[in-house]
Amino acid sequence: MNNPRYSGYQTSRVAVASAPALLGQVLGITGVGFLITALAAYLFRDISQGAGTIACFVGLGMLFIMSASRRNPAAALLWFYAFAFVEGVGLAPTIMRYATIDGPGVVINAAATTGFGMLVLGGVAFTFSLDWRRFQGIAFGALILLVLAGLASMFFHFLQPGTYAWLTLGVFTLITLVDFSRIRAGGDGLTAVDLAVSIYLDAINIFLALLQLFGMRSRDD
Repeated sequence: MNNPRYSGYQTSRVAVASAPALLGQVLGITGVGFLITALAAYLFRDISQGAGTIACFVGLGMLFIMSASRRNPAAALLWFYAFAFVEGVGLAPTIMRYATIDGPGVVINAAATTGFGMLVLGGVAFTFSLDWRRFQGIAFGALILLVLAGLASMFFHFLQPGTYAWLTLGVFTLITLVDFSRIRAGGDGLTAVDLAVSIYLDAINIFLALLQLFGMRSRDD
């Protein structure tokens, strides 16, 4: 059972930007971040689970450094790309475990579905008039409950992994809509790097949830 990854990243405040230009910046930064993550996961595909766990903790520390350097966009961007690399190292054992047990097709399907789903969510946020930011309090509360439930279930085992994966998918679908609505609003006072980090983390959590669901379905076939 995977708890949501690094969801408490602190963002900075800047002037409102043009929504289309900001969207292009965010998607560009996020896209490069995912390429770096994929490269790192491939290069470190043979590392142990313990080493991957250490990389996850290192990544968490890097997020705090990124938050501290928010007033310097260039430095924050470099820290994000470094974090994306470390995140790939941390994800490598999990990805390889699914690829070995369930086949590489499960990983590919999870990644492709994540990409398509993010495009759909972005389209929903930009096409319809509903401002999903009004639900950010609900989304944050749901995330806190999700984390607490995941931690408690590690000891009391009251949640099935599949149930937790569906809950994760639902919570981060709402969070992703909120984040895209911020971009539509011209950034909501956040920098392009801040928003890219948020979208990146949303996609990572959705990918991990889908990976678990697709893996379980593959084993049931």
